[in-house]
Parts: sequence; structure tokens; C-alpha cells
Amino acid sequence: MSPVTVTAALATGIVIWVLVVRRLTAKSWEHREQEGDVGAIGVPAARIGLWVFLAVVTSLFALFLSAYSMRMHHGGEHLHVALPASLWLNTLVLVAASVALQFARRASGRDRALDVRNWLVAAGALTLLFLAGQLYAWQQLGEAGYFIQGSPPTAFFYLLTAVHGLHLLGGLWVWGRTVGRLLGGAELVDLRLSVELCSEYWHWLLLVWIAVFAVLSYL
Repeated sequence: MSPVTVTAALATGIVIWVLVVRRLTAKSWEHREQEGDVGAIGVPAARIGLWVFLAVVTSLFALFLSAYSMRMHHGGEHLHVALPASLWLNTLVLVAASVALQFARRASGRDRALDVRNWLVAAGALTLLFLAGQLYAWQQLGEAGYFIQGSPPTAFFYLLTAVHGLHLLGGLWVWGRTVGRLLGGAELVDLRLSVELCSEYWHWLLLVWIAVFAVLSYL
């Protein structure tokens, strides 16, 4: 995988992500189903934008994992990093965050604003806990003598977990805007789509992390 390919994929992903975030946080989006908010196929434009973004970033992660697989088995080598056991707990925490957002989505469909707020706050707290756990895993690797410049598998571990963490941070920014509007008194019907898209984004990030963790552990 050449640096040009990686740079182009990252640039494309960043541009699409910025457009999606602007769409989700624009004041005009908050009004109920204004003209232009729904695409020609009856799908909200923000959801289409998210799908396109996820497709691009999925391709990026696929490139990374493909490059990892080829590098680890290049010339008969079969290298592994001794991954910290704390990554299993981190995975469970991210699962819990995804479940919390799913409950928030269900509550929004039932017009239960208090439940939506509670589940959103829980999802955000769990996500921050996951990110803190990832940093702790980095610290454990460093203490064990695994540094980013030490070996290809170590470098890929830091790269993949860093890119995944950055996507979670981007999601947390949209999550924070949604929670802020909810606490500011916005009507739940105006935030329902944002809650739905946050849940879809977290579910996707969970699947990506499981794939990354599985490849790093067993490939």
C-alpha cells in the first residue's frame, strides 16, 4: 500500500466526514423534514452522507488490514505483538457503548426524552472509557518494550488503534452537539435523526474494532 494511496484515502475520508458533520450540526437540519432534507430515494441526505463516509473509511481500513496481512507473512515471516489483555475489556466497553446508543435510539422513537438523555450520556461515558483503555494499552505495550518504530506489527497496532480512536473522537463531537441541544431544550423530534445516525456510526465502529482486534490477534 503506497503512501499516495493512504494519503488520498485519508483526505477523501476527512472531506466527507466534514461534510457529514456540517450536515448534522447545521441549524437548518433541526427543522422537521424541510424541503431538500430528503433525497430522491426518500432517504435523508445526512444518512446518505454517512453511508458514503462509512464506505470510504471501510475501504481505508481494508487497505490497512490487507497491507498488515501481506507484511506479516512477507518472506515466510509470521510476526505477532503480545497484545495486552486489557483490550478484551476495552472491547466489552465499546460493545456497551453501542448498546447504550441503540437504547437511546429506541427511546427517541418512543418520545422518551429523559431516557434518550440518560442513554446518550452513558454511551459517551463508555466511549471515553474505551479511549482511555486504549491509551492504557499503549502504555502497557511501551512498558513491555513495544514501540512504534520497533517492528511492523507494533507499528500497525499503533496506526490502526489511533485511526480508529480518531474516528470515535469525531463521533463524540457530533454526539456532544446532540446532547447539548437536548439539554438546551430542543424538541426530541428534531434530534431523532441525529440519534439514529450516532447509533449507526457507533455500531459500525464496533464492527471495525472487532475486525481489527481479530486480525491483530490471530492473523
